[in-house]
Amino acid sequence: MTTGESLDGGPDGTAAPLVDVRDLVVGFGDLRAVDGLSFTLAKGAALGLVGESGSGKSTVASALLALHRGTGARVDGTVRVAGVDVQAASDDELRRLRGGKAAMVFQDPLSSLDPYYAVGDQIAEVYRVHVKASRRAARARAVEVLDRVGIADAARRARARPHEFSGGMRQRALIAMALACAPDLLIADEPTTALDVTVQAQILDLLHTLREETGMGLLLVTHDVGVAAESVDDVLVMRHGRAVEHGPVATVLGAPREAYTRELLGAVPRVDVPRVRLGGAGAAAGGSGGVPGGGAVGGGAVPGGAASGGGVSGGDVRGGDAAGGGVSSGGVSVGGVPGGAAAGGAASGGAASDGGVDDDGVDDDGVDDGEFSGGGPSGDGAVGEIVLEAVGLRREFGRGRRRFTAVDGVSLTVRRGETLGVVGESGSGKTTLGRMLVGLLEPTAGSVRYEGRVRSGVRPAVQMVFQDPVSSLNPRRSVGESIADPLRARGERDETRIRGRVGELLERVGLEPAHYDRYPHEFSGGQRQRVGIARALAADPRVIVCDEPVSALDVTTQAQVVALLAELQRELGLALVFVAHDLAVVRQVSDRVAVMRRGRIVELGSADEVYESPRDPYTKQLLAAVPALDPEVAAERRRARRQLAAV
Repeated sequence: MTTGESLDGGPDGTAAPLVDVRDLVVGFGDLRAVDGLSFTLAKGAALGLVGESGSGKSTVASALLALHRGTGARVDGTVRVAGVDVQAASDDELRRLRGGKAAMVFQDPLSSLDPYYAVGDQIAEVYRVHVKASRRAARARAVEVLDRVGIADAARRARARPHEFSGGMRQRALIAMALACAPDLLIADEPTTALDVTVQAQILDLLHTLREETGMGLLLVTHDVGVAAESVDDVLVMRHGRAVEHGPVATVLGAPREAYTRELLGAVPRVDVPRVRLGGAGAAAGGSGGVPGGGAVGGGAVPGGAASGGGVSGGDVRGGDAAGGGVSSGGVSVGGVPGGAAAGGAASGGAASDGGVDDDGVDDDGVDDGEFSGGGPSGDGAVGEIVLEAVGLRREFGRGRRRFTAVDGVSLTVRRGETLGVVGESGSGKTTLGRMLVGLLEPTAGSVRYEGRVRSGVRPAVQMVFQDPVSSLNPRRSVGESIADPLRARGERDETRIRGRVGELLERVGLEPAHYDRYPHEFSGGQRQRVGIARALAADPRVIVCDEPVSALDVTTQAQVVALLAELQRELGLALVFVAHDLAVVRQVSDRVAVMRRGRIVELGSADEVYESPRDPYTKQLLAAVPALDPEVAAERRRARRQLAAV
């Protein structure tokens, strides 16, 4: 497909398309974020823009509403939305278009909603601007659309502020705001990126239902191929601002023509495919990273050029992470630089709490935490010794009537060289548990034992990789100085040795020693996460707790970070605790999996047992909410969820 070629692919009709983009170019200085893109979207249809971070997806979405106007961006080409020539439209015409005929749902609802005003008032304001209604009518419309998107007790919740809503409720509120004026087009920019699988499924089901009932068109921007399969009719794959492939979702995902599309699909972790362990010497220290070398089958495999239908062959990882570690058919190679053991230090980070609990659930579903089933972490099948043990952990927050229990009686073990996955919805207590294992939070009751001894406070041998590297790295300090903190904390004062050690760590995680003096904002998301891993390694840990380390990354960058963790685990014999809400990723990296709900472990066992023969109804519910790459399977699951909700 050539740049600028028409992508609609259908016969000319009498009805004008809802969206008509021709030869769109968006530039920022010398950078062309979008380069000659063309496509159309018919009324009532749904199109997914899919690609890695930096591919130009969100830039295209913003161009449809002329959000680049006045920013200094250079925009060329033709963009028509709902009959309006966006490029030639006056400011008044654009105001009528935005919110009235076309509305946008942004990725981060917390930053899109005003924290000062009630949610209902913000929705009512949009309605009054476009419809010129009275205050009473606008408030009634706000309650109506909040109820329409599934907010319980909408009249009362309309008076609440954004911080009083959960993440899923805030996203629903943004969708309600977009629906207030009954637009012809809804543009959704990564609407489910930060949501757990059950809330994500609810939002996707909501968008599908709204399309059916209102006949509006949908432009969905996402880096998650599974989300696209659940939600759209056609897919347009983007790379470097250009169209790579376009067509019906079943065709593009089932039989992709382009190598890049196959690579994207190969990088998608699959919840229905068992993890492939690396054999030979490479697995001697764990073999549990879940990143197969070559010829592996699907599910989290690092993509290769010839993959299709879930199959993956060896190849290079390609993605937005500029310094990404490549994968060859012989195994994983990250940075290619050997390194010695890192030297001590302390973990850093702040405390946080997860949601409340009640008295239901089971402590560990009858599984003996001390036993590791299904293949040991060492290459010869031997079981590694226990390096970390939690005994009856409980953590409470608040006082008096506001007190709630975030973690309630959790017991588990972590063995040398294995990966323990911890999954659950937002508010299940996963992050609180991880912070107690590291020592960033002291348990209200129970204890954490490291190598059989009870330890309190931060443990240098147990480190943490945080979910958001932007907030865990000081923007005023170079990344090299941040990585050096654990070295200085253990008493190292020789600046030459410190700089040399940091350079080794940067190379080990696939970056360059010259990056020492760069600041966090100069790195991509995947590179910043590599910096966080390097800082954790500086303390010479035996256990690393990874708190949602890939949740905000696109699939190829996810694969690179997972490959890096697998490589480090094999080289250093690390034990990993992998906390995540993405069940597909967890299956591909974990030896054992613990499922948490309301602060308790409801199921614990080997990854294959938990995923293939789940015993707890909650585990089954989580697995049923995972997006499917097959549109027919996705539709079947959506029907099943509707039937379950109707009961």
